[in-house]
This record gives sequence, structure tokens and C-alpha cells, in this order.
Amino acid sequence: MKLQKRAQQGFTLIELMIVIAIVGILAAVALPAYQDYTVRAKMSEPLALLGEAKTSISEYYIAMGDLPPSEAAAGIRTDIDTDIVASMDWTATGILEVTMQANVIPGDGAGAAAFQLSLIDTSSGSPEWKCRPKSGNVLAAKYLPANCRG
Repeated sequence: MKLQKRAQQGFTLIELMIVIAIVGILAAVALPAYQDYTVRAKMSEPLALLGEAKTSISEYYIAMGDLPPSEAAAGIRTDIDTDIVASMDWTATGILEVTMQANVIPGDGAGAAAFQLSLIDTSSGSPEWKCRPKSGNVLAAKYLPANCRG
């Protein structure tokens, strides 16, 4: 009677547990990073809307020599209500503000997340703008566009 040694087939329990632990650690790191990335990607829509309004206001200023008194005078769209942006407002003092819909930003159930473009200088003949978060805002700096963080 001959006994033959068989080759191992399959994985041991400890090898499978090690693989599952590695996958779990990678998922714990990757999922929050992915969530932050998707929120920052959503911020491109409000920034594009602000850019459109900024151009309209700049054109009005260059043509008329003064800031527009209202959104209508500047030619800014006021009927904004998308999946991401709730509203955009212009004040004659030089602030363009965009507010996001509720739940676009994690932890923002009230829909108070907003950021602004503020008119900082018109002495060059063309308006200069600074992007900044709205004061009293729930929008974390990591979700703001890069030029609005500092």
C-alpha cells in the first residue's frame, strides 16, 4: 500500500482572514476619501454659476461705470433650482452668493451651505473678485473650491 502526498488545494482560514482584514482597512480609508471627492466635484456647478454671474456683472460695470442695482439689471439668472444649487443672490454692495440644496454637503440637513464671490476692487477699471465661505457657514473648508479656501 502506497501513500501519496496530495498537494494543498485552496486557502487556509487564516489566509482568508488576512485578505478580508486588508480589504476592510482599504475600504475604511477609501470610502471617506471618495465621499469627499464626490462633494468637491459637485462644487463645480455652483462655481460655474458664480462665474457666469461674475462675467455679467463685470460687463455691466465696464459698460455703465457702476455696479448693477439688481440681478435683473446685471442679467443674472434668478430661476436657479438644480439638484445641487438652491439659489444665487446679488447685492448691490458687491457680493454674489450661492446656496446649495439641503443634503448636498454631508451633515448639512438645513441647506445653509453657501459661499460667496466678493467684489474687492474696481480701481483697475475691471472688477476683481475674491471667493470666500459665507460667514456662519456649515460648509467645511475641505469642500470649498481651492481658490476659496485661503
